[in-house]
Amino acid sequence: MAVYPYESTASTELAGPWRRAALVAVAIAGVELVVLIVLVGALVAKPLSQHLHHRAAATPAPAPPLVTHMRARAKPAASHGPLLARSRTRVLVLNGNGRQGAAGAEASALQARGYRIAATGNAGRSNYATSIVMYAPGYEREARRLAHDASIRVVAPIDGLRPSALRGAQLALVVGS
Repeated sequence: MAVYPYESTASTELAGPWRRAALVAVAIAGVELVVLIVLVGALVAKPLSQHLHHRAAATPAPAPPLVTHMRARAKPAASHGPLLARSRTRVLVLNGNGRQGAAGAEASALQARGYRIAATGNAGRSNYATSIVMYAPGYEREARRLAHDASIRVVAPIDGLRPSALRGAQLALVVGS
């Protein structure tokens, strides 16, 4: 086989421009790929960060750690004077379960124990699952005694009632189911 000198020269001359063109095309494609990745990242990152921000805001804060050191425990609140006698403790009894006569029956039972009934009536809603004793500021000890006497487990400060709605009572008992 004979090798002609012009063939090898022609093939090397043609290979040079194609090789350069291929390298330039690869470089341009690489730059385009990087630009596309940055654009997609920017488009996805903003909604994703907003979603994570809303999710973090909706997640409740973790509970504070329990204090186990004896000196760090909170002291019970100081009482505001002597415990009122049952005969001096005025109670508002409200029907919170919707059954007719529930507040009246509870008021009669409390009267038999010596409590003064300020008034009876219906609660703002009639779907209380359990009975609750609520107290005005300074009457927590009386509320706890009333809850004990009436076998009620839930005792809380008065919430959602205006002072005028108490009709002169220090405690409110809402009869639940």
